[in-house]
Amino acid sequence: MSLPTSVQLNHTAVYATDRRLSAEFLAAILGLEVGAPFGPFVPVDLGNGVTLDYYEKRDEPIQPQHYAFLVPDEQFDTMIGRLELAGVTYYADPYHKEPGRTNHLFGGRGAYFEDPDGHNMEIMTRPYARP
Repeated sequence: MSLPTSVQLNHTAVYATDRRLSAEFLAAILGLEVGAPFGPFVPVDLGNGVTLDYYEKRDEPIQPQHYAFLVPDEQFDTMIGRLELAGVTYYADPYHKEPGRTNHLFGGRGAYFEDPDGHNMEIMTRPYARP
């Protein structure tokens, strides 16, 4: 059996109590567009061949997940401005102990914020250095 030479994430489902609201929230912060509904999903195309497919789940509580987005350095301040304009608190740390601050990990900048369902979203300008 031959294995593929590379594996790429194509899409992932993101649970939301209101799929349209959550998709529009993230798209607005990142400066992206919400795609047309596809079956039960409302997609946000991240531009690198990956979509977040928002799926409505109302029969049980949403279990918050973490989603990290590598963003261009020149767009970072604009995204922080969009969070401020929307009244969304951002944090320098994933535990949300340093409100209104950004971090400078790995020579870049980063911040964490919650989406409408409590998912811990992260924007960062440099990928994490891995050993």
